[in-house]
Amino acid sequence: MPQSHGGLHKKKPTGGKKRRWRGKRAFEAGSEPTETLVGPTKQRYVRTFGGHVKVRLAAAEYATITDQGTGKSSKSKILRVIRNPANVDYQRRGVITKGAIISTEAGEARVTSRPGQHGVVNAILQKAAEKP
Repeated sequence: MPQSHGGLHKKKPTGGKKRRWRGKRAFEAGSEPTETLVGPTKQRYVRTFGGHVKVRLAAAEYATITDQGTGKSSKSKILRVIRNPANVDYQRRGVITKGAIISTEAGEARVTSRPGQHGVVNAILQKAAEKP
């Protein structure tokens, strides 16, 4: 179902409510979210405004992991989704979104990219919990 991303939810400078003054246009319609899962890489290409192309990641097998301590980045296989604070249901189903904690061969990492929008999974390596 398309969504409108107009500014009608905002109020007028006088404090009054904004009223719709025309119907929806095709370029104002949104789209369903791309819920990226763990598995063999699958990409979808969507035409966007201005004739550009947006890559949507339907499934991801690898992530680019950056270790902030050393500043090095490497490609690592995604094993599973540990936690997803965006949505409890996403956590149960293993959907990767920005902010999700994933388990990789390099260790646990937090996703910093938006796979459904950017077409890649970039993540920052989490420091292991130190035991007292």
